[in-house]
Amino acid sequence: MIDQIPFSSPLIRWYRREKRDFPWRDDPHPYKVWVCEIMAQQTRLGTVLPYFDRWMAAFPTLSDLAAADQQAVLNLWEGLGYYSRARNLHKAAQMVMDKHGGKLPANRPELEALPGIGRYTAGAIASIAFGLDEAVVDGNVKRVLARIFEVEEAVDTTQGTKTIWALAEAHLPVGQAADYNQALMELGARVCTPRQPDCEHCPVAGLCRANQHGRQTDLPVKKPKQKTPHYTVTASVIQRDGRVLIAQRPQDALLGGMWEFPGGKREGRESLANCLKREILEELGVKIEVGEKIGIFKHAYSHFKVTLHAYYSQLGNGTLEPQSLEHQTLHWVSLAELDDYPMGKIDRQISLELQKKNNGNP
Repeated sequence: MIDQIPFSSPLIRWYRREKRDFPWRDDPHPYKVWVCEIMAQQTRLGTVLPYFDRWMAAFPTLSDLAAADQQAVLNLWEGLGYYSRARNLHKAAQMVMDKHGGKLPANRPELEALPGIGRYTAGAIASIAFGLDEAVVDGNVKRVLARIFEVEEAVDTTQGTKTIWALAEAHLPVGQAADYNQALMELGARVCTPRQPDCEHCPVAGLCRANQHGRQTDLPVKKPKQKTPHYTVTASVIQRDGRVLIAQRPQDALLGGMWEFPGGKREGRESLANCLKREILEELGVKIEVGEKIGIFKHAYSHFKVTLHAYYSQLGNGTLEPQSLEHQTLHWVSLAELDDYPMGKIDRQISLELQKKNNGNP
């Protein structure tokens, strides 16, 4: 039997009084809700807002997105990270045009059949855009419900996730799913925060078992974190006739469809220069002469960290034309043209450093 605590009504009253104004709340059109929910995955709403506004200016309708070039989509997404979200949005829009007459389906199973839409996103779209009685569970909801119900299971395990979903569904008030779901997420984002929750201003503090027992900072329980791997990598800025060589990553790879300065991970105890020469030979089928170091760039991805060493390089004498052995395609571009190609954070930093070294006059 599902544990019952009557928290939904005071939570929804608080939300209707205190909710923040966002464009997708003022106008919960299915397309806007969908774009917002995808952007908000792994990203704070405050960060999302300018991206959302630019996106809607460029692709005001689902059909506009479907008709867009993938590079234009990735360009607008640059800086948000997790670029598979943008590729899936684009692909899903095309599927909606082909299979659903240009309108997002108004039911959970068909929503979940679209690329990039899982159980949470389908529930959010179904409840907020279509008014259906569907629950949602994201990181904020897990934290709020784990504290209210003093859930002892680790919320990032299969059983813990199952418990939280059951609690979210059991307490969903019929006909009020949109406000209920958004209230849970809003509370987690603003009041029931990971560290130092503001229990004094929580509308359900009197019902919260973690608050009653002084266990707010102990919950939610999570699995022990594994050590994050760190890799040393190199990148080559190959120059020729006032241009540099950039390569487009495979669609199914990390940062798929984005552009990079070719290079790769150091193996064993090889020197950085030898690493770069080996990687370029494997990726492009050519030999290079490694020149001056451009800089060292660091970045943390979701499951690993990298320290990248970037170097100027020249093609070896008499070498063949570079080939896209491990990339989609290669382009020789001017420094000014680098702005037109979507890149991940590190490659964009290299691009900006190149333009800076050229005295801001690429």
